[in-house]
Amino acid sequence: MFVDSVSVYVKAGDGGDGSVSFRREKYVPMGGPAGGDGGNGGDVVFEVDEGLNTLMDFRYKRHFKAKRGEHGKSRGAHGKNSDPLIVPVPPGTTVRDADTGDVLADLIEHKQQAIIAKGGRGGRGNIKFATPRNPAPEISENGEPGIERNVSLELKLMADVGLVGFPSVGKSTLLSVVSAAKPKVAEYHFTTITPNLGVVETEDQRSFVMADLPGLIEGAHEGVGLGHQFLRHVDRTRVIVHVVDMASIEGRDPYEDFVTINEELKQYDETILDRPQIILASKMDMPESEEKLEAFKEQLEQDIPIYPISSITREGLKESLFAIADILETIPKDDTPVEEVEERVVYRFEKEETPFEITRESDGAFVLKGAKIEKLFKMTNFDRDESISRFARQLRTMGVDDALRERGAKDGDTIRLLDYEFEFVE
Repeated sequence: MFVDSVSVYVKAGDGGDGSVSFRREKYVPMGGPAGGDGGNGGDVVFEVDEGLNTLMDFRYKRHFKAKRGEHGKSRGAHGKNSDPLIVPVPPGTTVRDADTGDVLADLIEHKQQAIIAKGGRGGRGNIKFATPRNPAPEISENGEPGIERNVSLELKLMADVGLVGFPSVGKSTLLSVVSAAKPKVAEYHFTTITPNLGVVETEDQRSFVMADLPGLIEGAHEGVGLGHQFLRHVDRTRVIVHVVDMASIEGRDPYEDFVTINEELKQYDETILDRPQIILASKMDMPESEEKLEAFKEQLEQDIPIYPISSITREGLKESLFAIADILETIPKDDTPVEEVEERVVYRFEKEETPFEITRESDGAFVLKGAKIEKLFKMTNFDRDESISRFARQLRTMGVDDALRERGAKDGDTIRLLDYEFEFVE
């Protein structure tokens, strides 16, 4: 089963908690802080595996969680960092944040990696909080929470050649004849509902990957029919091969078919039409196909090579495959232009995230929300009085106390943060 689009949940590992510990040394009456830092949590890393050609595995496992870092230890020992969680994906996978739509990674080459969710750093042990004023602090941090997010994976086939055309024009039959691929072939529309790949080898031992892509219909760029399920796979093909039914078995005009397909490609992405194109005039073994081919040539305004073929009699296949291989030799695998530019730093303005928000619920409780304040809360060790006092000072510095007073908070009012409740004290 071919799967080219799926959504999954990823969660990086939390950092390990810092430790509160003290030395016990001979002739040192009070000792000193000896609590080590926690280890960093594991990242969630997507890595390209060229042995994969589908996202099928993600249908059965949709949650990926890396391990948390090891907690800090006594005698200043640092907790062990957690290893990253490596998730294999097929080449051609685009990873997006499902909530924002931002592209996180475009994975193409074998062994290429991208960190999709960053692990949290380890919390600091009490060694890090020692000062001349407080040489033996009982303060430590919990580990930073790892990033968690929903991501959508989209696979775009890494084919050299893409066969495009209306349903039932002979794309699947052609692929089955020129390669070892076994696509489903039948006399009804959309026999091909998922792309098929085949390796084609010419008689002079040149080879390339050909994709039989689901048939297009008018309006596909707007999602009609198989729509974007098809069009996304044209993105990475280096040569577009139009398969046009010259026998007009469906009663359509061959030239109108060609124009419609090109218009759909243009509406989806204008740059696709900048790639080399070849027209394969299929079903030339059928009656009246020769006359319709001549009429097609007269109407064709572009200078695009045309090769008459028949997948049944194998007429013209050898010449057309040679022509495709010749064109591919002139196109580099990566034709992205590289510009030499002076090294420079680009500063992008990003609106600063509000550290906290205050709302009020029906029972009169004040609710604190915000990524910064919630992260601060999760990293506070509430088992230690000094850590609690430090958290209170941090809130005061952030302006939380004053903001609550402005909203009408009084002594004894309930303050909620995540699943916890506090009492407001003047």
